[in-house]
Amino acid sequence: MQMSQGLADRPLSPVPAGHNRLLTSLPGPEFSLLAPHLTERTFARGAVLQEAGTTVEHVYFPHSGLISLLLPMAGGQSVELALIGREGAIGLSAAMGSPVALNTAVYASAGTAARIPARRLAALAEGSATLRALIVGYNDIMLGQIQQMAACNALHDVEARLCRWLMQAVDRIGTREIMITQEQLSDLLCVRRTTVTLVCRGLQMAGIIHIRRGRVEISDIAALERKACSCYRATQALTDEFIARLDHAAP
Repeated sequence: MQMSQGLADRPLSPVPAGHNRLLTSLPGPEFSLLAPHLTERTFARGAVLQEAGTTVEHVYFPHSGLISLLLPMAGGQSVELALIGREGAIGLSAAMGSPVALNTAVYASAGTAARIPARRLAALAEGSATLRALIVGYNDIMLGQIQQMAACNALHDVEARLCRWLMQAVDRIGTREIMITQEQLSDLLCVRRTTVTLVCRGLQMAGIIHIRRGRVEISDIAALERKACSCYRATQALTDEFIARLDHAAP
């Protein structure tokens, strides 16, 4: 798997409202520390931001698209640990003394992200209690989500897990049209393509989703949420609580 370099960097200042929630939650002085070092890149589907076992060079703050956090396994398969969008970040642990990536981060759906050199963020965090608190708090949230996904993969059926994934995707990209193939979904859920096809066909016949080439459109969001396993609401509660704390702390 090759690390994607994306397109040319563009200076990023200021961050537009409604983009990465971690950046927009920062008080003015803390964001001013980061702004001169942030650049924006566009990434195609399949672009790799970090690989397990390699040094984290940059920390990424997604503005759009979906990033799948994967744990590579023997034999070439990977297990999805979490789904990250504009509410989160990739590589934050590197700013707190953990420079080696424990997992692989891949754009499951094309998008843009702001990035900052990991060493620069680490140096800035040393002098800012606010930045350190954001990093530690977010890492705690990610640990909770990863634990929830481990239980989900062990206990819940494919339909419930697929609906959970689609609901998480809608929350992170802010639209009911998700650019993803059924083959990708089968890889992320670690099930056969034929199984995903059958589940998607049933959801489409029920009027819940509509499958088009390379994309899934959500027709009935309420019905999709009802079919999603309880892990969707559990992980969403973790994220909502963390974002609410950030918004409350911001002046």
